[in-house]
Amino acid sequence: MNSQYRVPYLGRPLSGVVRPPGSKSITNRALICAAAADGESRLLRALKSEDTQMMIDGLNQLGVSVVWQGDDLVVRGGIASLPMQSVEVFVGNSGTTIRFLSALAAAIGGSYKFDGIKRMRMRPIEDLADALRQLGVKAACGSNGCPPLELASNGFSSKQCSVRGNLSSQYLSGLLMASVASGDEVRISVVGELVSKPYVDITLGVMRAFGATVINKGYRQFESSEDSSYVAARYVIEPDASAASYFFAVAAVTGGSVTVRGLSKDAKQGDVAFCDCLAEMGCTVIYDQDAITVIGGKLNGIDVDMNAISDTVPTLAVVALFAKGPTNIRNVEHVRHKETDRISDLSSELVKLGATVEERQDGLTIIPGELCGATIDTYNDHRIAMSFAVAGLMINGVVINDPVCCEKTYPEFFSDLEKLINQEQV
Repeated sequence: MNSQYRVPYLGRPLSGVVRPPGSKSITNRALICAAAADGESRLLRALKSEDTQMMIDGLNQLGVSVVWQGDDLVVRGGIASLPMQSVEVFVGNSGTTIRFLSALAAAIGGSYKFDGIKRMRMRPIEDLADALRQLGVKAACGSNGCPPLELASNGFSSKQCSVRGNLSSQYLSGLLMASVASGDEVRISVVGELVSKPYVDITLGVMRAFGATVINKGYRQFESSEDSSYVAARYVIEPDASAASYFFAVAAVTGGSVTVRGLSKDAKQGDVAFCDCLAEMGCTVIYDQDAITVIGGKLNGIDVDMNAISDTVPTLAVVALFAKGPTNIRNVEHVRHKETDRISDLSSELVKLGATVEERQDGLTIIPGELCGATIDTYNDHRIAMSFAVAGLMINGVVINDPVCCEKTYPEFFSDLEKLINQEQV
């Protein structure tokens, strides 16, 4: 792909049907659980992306066989038989890989070093390292509390730990999956507010699908038992709800009608609640058994707490450009520690398109203005690239820098967007 992508300007309603690829969140969780299960598991319609490949490569380095068979991943698990080893794992900029795989490696035992690109060395991981220390693991990270993360472990020698919940729910998710893999009874306490609870629900749901049970005491404490273990499974990965948000946004900003196949109101991923935001803004949302349709309407600004669906903050911020009145997004301070600072950098790009943005530590307010084309910097952040591509359908002259960053979670995004454009109108 070229270093820039000029978004096709439409200036009219766009309607069609699309099915996004498998969920990154579910794929990487299922890979961890399948790796910890004895026997062969098959993950159907798994996501092929940079992030999931980082997880696959890391598991292969640990000695777990993970191979593609068509659109499925076949995992030959069984970490109990893995030898104690010394391994260096490169994770790129994949937060789920370093947080989930390092916790699993600590539960197995051995010596490990996890490192990534420059931005990964700016993403906090000290809270996870501290929780692992409480479990008897030697863990050290950089002086800034970020990777590289080095571990030395004989498994978990302690049975309880606490972890802060306000920075990332992925720390807790990694510890939950590793607790069952350790084969011991482990108690995990959450200190403070737990962000992105729906993602913890995804973790617990995937664990259950692979035979593991954890007692959830009001998201304040979690307990695994010695009797709980993973079993091999055949598991279907549903489409990525965060990726679907861009196509729902297409319907909202163009005034068209877009149907996303493979998702429903009861989807495992909490990000389907993004549709509730669009409904509040003035769209019509139709839920079917295996599809969600969004029909655009006259958009009004809203005030919304997006803590539970924070991956869709860039998507809603772009939709806000086309609304009447301001949109206030709050309680999402933790997105400052994603692939980029998603509050500050998102604000900078919205201003380029004509908005006035009031930035706060925990969010931002978008005040629509006279819209104009611009070249959008993406900060190596796939979600900024995909979100602003939606804006370009209705703002002439939008160019996306570094579109290849979308390979992190959705390599075929621009191709799928163009296929949607080329569908017959319904």
